[in-house]
Amino acid sequence: MALYPVAQLIERARAEKYALGYFESWNLDSLQGVIDAAEASRSPIIIGFNGDFLSRPERRFQERLEMYAALGKAAAASATVPCGLIFNECPRDDWVRRACDTGFNLVMPADPKASAPDYLERVKKIVAYAHPRGVAVEAELGELPCGASGHVQSGAAMTDPEEARAFVQQTGVDLLAVSVGNIHILVKGERPLDLDRLEAIADKVNTPLVLHGGTGIAAASLQGAIALGVAKVNYGTYLKQRYLAALQQSLRQAAADPHALLGIGGDRDLMAAGRAAVRDAVNERIGLLGCCGKAP
Repeated sequence: MALYPVAQLIERARAEKYALGYFESWNLDSLQGVIDAAEASRSPIIIGFNGDFLSRPERRFQERLEMYAALGKAAAASATVPCGLIFNECPRDDWVRRACDTGFNLVMPADPKASAPDYLERVKKIVAYAHPRGVAVEAELGELPCGASGHVQSGAAMTDPEEARAFVQQTGVDLLAVSVGNIHILVKGERPLDLDRLEAIADKVNTPLVLHGGTGIAAASLQGAIALGVAKVNYGTYLKQRYLAALQQSLRQAAADPHALLGIGGDRDLMAAGRAAVRDAVNERIGLLGCCGKAP
């Protein structure tokens, strides 16, 4: 299948009261694992890559965005379920515009360091650039705390319902990610959401809502959020945790033949182990979203 328009995927999710999962990839193995799981569960899916990570100037090697776009488009074309393709959470607007031009059909400018007026104006410009190219735009209002250290940092900013209404009206974004108790990179445990705040936002904003930090959202809260109209949930942290554990296990089974560990595709192959780990991890969570069996 070719890439599906994100608006079409989201419209059906809202109408049928389920959410699309965005299960973030970082290489071919992880992307194939996500597609494997989506096909096994017959789920429409959002695939893609982290724009902040790929565009960081301090990376050891500068990434070729066109290669990631081509990989995502090829994955969608080979899949038997509908796929959208996102360039996720990027604070560098030139990269976001490049993503629009290279084949991503959903982009997300995100810059927690920007002032509110600056971010609003930048999002407006990106919407004006993206929409004529058939690309949807997701933005984020509020700031999620981070749990990467093992402890949840303070200083997060919950999304204000009235500010959300004004932001959506002024920018014309297609999706709005909100901060309602969800946490970025929660490496252990789960937390409940503030569903009262989420409901207040949903009452003010007709634009589909998104939850980042899906790894750390408690199942009951997640199902409550979807009932309130959340149409997309992002996952990343636990996928990498499972992927790394699988690679470590494979490396403990040392083999003299390097091809047994890389490329031959057998039980010891690191690439196969990573792919299977991501597939199994996605299958563990995707049922919570209500999207299983929704692919044509």
